[in-house]
Amino acid sequence: AAPVGAVSFGVKHSEGVSVDLVSRGREEVEPVPSTGMRWPLHEGTILRFSMSQASTEVNDNKVTVSFYGEEGKPITQAGVFLTGIGISLDVDADRDGVVERNSPNKASWTWGPEGHGAILLVSCDKTTP
Repeated sequence: AAPVGAVSFGVKHSEGVSVDLVSRGREEVEPVPSTGMRWPLHEGTILRFSMSQASTEVNDNKVTVSFYGEEGKPITQAGVFLTGIGISLDVDADRDGVVERNSPNKASWTWGPEGHGAILLVSCDKTTP
């Protein structure tokens, strides 16, 4: 997706975003600092970004990629706004009839009438076409 004439790129990102650089043929993943470095453009280079916590507002995080030409002159920028969404499986982990968001027993499971932990029944059959 790099523009014609681009030979390198740089990345800026919000504090709440983690960006990794993955190069074809290499198993290592290189963390990308929030600003200041440039990398040569190679076919198969992938930027992978993620967020470790939910956003406080819609589009409150951003990743901007700047593309540079032969003499290091900026050609253009591409950006994406991100919104992190928190997902939690709330269950009756104490088996007392109350679904709690932060039950201390969500992380473990013990068998028996005095046990704790979620019991999850999943229907995997295809009931409708």
